[in-house]
Parts: sequence; C-alpha cells; structure tokens
Amino acid sequence: MARTFKSIAVAAARAAWDKKGEAIEILDVSSASPLADYLLIVTALSPAHLEALQHEIEKAAHVLGLRLLRRSQPRSDQWRVLDFGGLLVHLMSAQTREFYALEKLYHGAARVRWHARTPSPKPAPPKLSHAKAR
Repeated sequence: MARTFKSIAVAAARAAWDKKGEAIEILDVSSASPLADYLLIVTALSPAHLEALQHEIEKAAHVLGLRLLRRSQPRSDQWRVLDFGGLLVHLMSAQTREFYALEKLYHGAARVRWHARTPSPKPAPPKLSHAKAR
C-alpha cells in the first residue's frame, strides 16, 4: 500500500507526540499552497526539545522511506522547517508560533484529525492469595 502525505503527516505527528511536542496540528493546505499538501505544526518547550523533536520526526520519516529534501538554514533555536516534499514540518517555540500564527495564515485549511498511539495495556500482575496454608 502506497503511503500518502496525509498518513506520513500523521506518523510525524505521532513521533512529535512521543517526544512530548505540544499543540500538534496537521493542516491540509493542498488547495492553498503550491509548496506542500500538509503542514505539521508543533510547539517545542526549549531549544533542546526542538532538537529532539526534529531528530524524532526525521527518524520516523526515514523509517517510512521518506527523504528530507531540505531543512531551514541557519539552524534556529526558535523555529525549524523540515521539507519532505508534500509535507512541511514547522517546529516552533511558543512565542514564535504565537507571533507568526501559521494557523491564521491558513485559516481556511482543514485540520486533519489524528490520534496519538496509546500504549498497549500491560498485563495485570498475578493475584497473590493471602489465605493461610493449613
């Protein structure tokens, strides 16, 4: 089954979720942007967190066989853009995200619903009997 950029955006969102990314949004900008079909926007809590998010998303994309075409240069500790062709990933500090307000720029774009993975339930520990042996 061929992967679509929508499914790749969801996989990238899950990777960001796994690394505690915040306010994760996927926007379908296919009718508004000639650059990409989907935007993934993630808030990072610190420069180190931004770096960890970037690494995790690049790793997830690599596992899916997707090549990173470009990343923003110079490297900023406030905003990074990862270009995967049909998917642009924006990793931003909260202040930068509020200032540039990409969601408002693409106000007509549909938000893609996605769900974070839930960990598999752990088996219950065996019940110990407290009855006295006779």
